[in-house]
Amino acid sequence: MNADHQAVTVIGLGSMGSALAAALLDRGHRTTVWNRSADKARPLAERGARPAATPGEAVAASPLIVACVLDYEALHTVLDPVADTLADKVLVNLTSGSPEQAQEMAVWARSHGADYLDGAIMTTPPGVGSPEMMFLYSGPHAVFEAHRPTLAALGDPLHLSDDPGLASLYDAALLGLMWSTMSGWLHGTALVGAEKTPATAFTPVALRWLTAVAGFLTTYAPQVDAGRYPGDDATIDVQIAAIEHLLHAAASRGIDNALPELLKSTMERARDAGHGPDSFAGVIEVLRKPAADQ
Repeated sequence: MNADHQAVTVIGLGSMGSALAAALLDRGHRTTVWNRSADKARPLAERGARPAATPGEAVAASPLIVACVLDYEALHTVLDPVADTLADKVLVNLTSGSPEQAQEMAVWARSHGADYLDGAIMTTPPGVGSPEMMFLYSGPHAVFEAHRPTLAALGDPLHLSDDPGLASLYDAALLGLMWSTMSGWLHGTALVGAEKTPATAFTPVALRWLTAVAGFLTTYAPQVDAGRYPGDDATIDVQIAAIEHLLHAAASRGIDNALPELLKSTMERARDAGHGPDSFAGVIEVLRKPAADQ
């Protein structure tokens, strides 16, 4: 069996684990599956997967082990009893957790003779298998490259660093970006909805605006890295004045203003720290420091 159709074991068959196994089967990989509740393996077995009776059997079946379980405690519960069988295997851990947990798991895997990649799935189960969806990985680059063809069955594989904790850290950062963006969109949708504008009418305009916002991020990224924030587009002082219009419009229409009030407060902290004439990127200076330290 060539590298493009490598044998893989998937441990954990919740919604995400089942989607991972299905994507591997769709790409022609010999796929062994294991789950504590064996009935979850039946739909995959009907598609050609090989159910394993025990974790030990699952690990023995393939050189590449993909784990996606509830948390790290559950992962250790499954793998600790069969740790001695992991020697010369590659463990790809797609279980959600902290960077520190990922780093500790890498040490644990190495102590048992296994190579380790930590990963973050940047999609929901229906998106698994799409080349448009990102899967982030961190750990030894050589190990990643050796298994890139297999990992590509799950989504677009991006290697971030040899540090096994970085994929988890990116995951947390990107989820924060998602929640902030969606909360802003919902606040805006509620605001225009107060004037009977449907969300379906507002959203195409919002998406076009996000294209411009992406351009702002590209401009601000080198400013953040350099620690210099030339305010030649729109200063923090100007943004504080502008957000007052949002607050007034929302308050007049009975829309909750907790989110923009928080944004205004953060901008004001940046202004009070001397960044009023800076670009909006200067706000990062107060985000890097707890308020008590400023």
